[in-house]
Amino acid sequence: MARGVKQRKPVSSTVGRQGNPKLTPKRTIQRSRPSPWHTLGWIAAFGTVSLVSAFVGMTFVLISPFQGTSHRGQGGLSWLEMMTRGFQYGMSRPVNLLVLGVDKVLDAPEGSPERFRGRTDTMLLARFNPENGTITVLSIPRDTRVEIPGYGIDKINAANVYGAVNLTVRVVSETLNYTPVDRYIRIDTGAFRELVDLVGGVEVNVPKRMVYTDHTQKLYIDLQPGLQTLNGEQAEGFVRFRYDELGDIGRAQRQQMLIKALQKKLTNPVMLTQLPKIYSVLQKYVDTDLTFAELMAIAQFSLRIEPDNLRLILLPGRFGGDGYEVSYWLPDEERIKQVVAEHFSDRPSKLVNHPWRETETLRIALQNASGSRDAAQDMADFLAHHGYTNVIIGEEWYQQAAETEIVAQQGDLGAAQMIRSVLGMGRVSANSTGVLSSDITIRIGRDWAAVLH
Repeated sequence: MARGVKQRKPVSSTVGRQGNPKLTPKRTIQRSRPSPWHTLGWIAAFGTVSLVSAFVGMTFVLISPFQGTSHRGQGGLSWLEMMTRGFQYGMSRPVNLLVLGVDKVLDAPEGSPERFRGRTDTMLLARFNPENGTITVLSIPRDTRVEIPGYGIDKINAANVYGAVNLTVRVVSETLNYTPVDRYIRIDTGAFRELVDLVGGVEVNVPKRMVYTDHTQKLYIDLQPGLQTLNGEQAEGFVRFRYDELGDIGRAQRQQMLIKALQKKLTNPVMLTQLPKIYSVLQKYVDTDLTFAELMAIAQFSLRIEPDNLRLILLPGRFGGDGYEVSYWLPDEERIKQVVAEHFSDRPSKLVNHPWRETETLRIALQNASGSRDAAQDMADFLAHHGYTNVIIGEEWYQQAAETEIVAQQGDLGAAQMIRSVLGMGRVSANSTGVLSSDITIRIGRDWAAVLH
């Protein structure tokens, strides 16, 4: 068994009145064919990333034990009865779930396992932590440079082609300092367009003109900049577009923007009316080793998560630049250790050696979203007065904000909270939508500008 891929442990136990026994652990992570119950369940809280984010998000509010598109499930139970039974499950420990969105394998037979052997277009490690009530999603860029056992140095998105899900799990675990991976879910990206259309599209702000064509993946991107509601085809283009100055990393940031948009849209109870249709779509596109009880436990937990407890982090690293024959994202091993210890470890976070304890070493970027021309410079001067001298002023944010947002760009919530206490205002969030080179990005709102006047 690969190091870091531990023996399967049950992630849930039933807590209903009938006193059902705990789940029996299985010993290995093996590919399982989609079964009739396995898709309906977590959009409302997870709404996960890129097409997968997006639609894993969907896969996750839509967990259901139902056959086909019928409204009757196993044993003749109704949808409502099955959902009620499902929500008797609860999580007993933190769970690390690997989410993989795979490219189309155009010559794979319909319904064959080979459909899930494409390159991973999206790769996320999601940690569901009932101990502190959070979901942490780590985006792993597809161009991440790794050692793939038996194949040498390559981009991480090739692992699924070489050795299917078992090899992918091993590579991810080793890249993340041997973080255990408890379960996986693979999603054929062909479902994305249909799912977004089923929920009526998603509203996002397209930051710039996007034009690109990929005939092999049947991907045709033609988007104008500005705030708009995207249909399924447009949303897929938005999250898969790579041809800007940030390449794969810019796409990871847009994935996180889409997660937030989906999370907002899918908490609407009206979406429940679409469950039968969404299930019928997802049933064809998902491969997972999660059991029904585990899916229901994750769904129950996810539906209770507050938006601020969804943390989105980008794998720390840097662009390969000159000296490499192909474009890579080079992992920063020291910062990865920090992220793992902070968000994916059972060790108390106080044991983490935070580099931000010395104010001058903290990299802070400012984005003006206040509408006041002088707000960014004023905040830079204010931070310098308090010892934060490693501050840059980036481009203005594309839309104004009422409240200042302090973005933990690398997932360092301790540093973000410390900045908040210095400013005396602001909302802390963990995502990677800020300035790439920063530890903390401060998106200055009108509340700061009001103080100036």
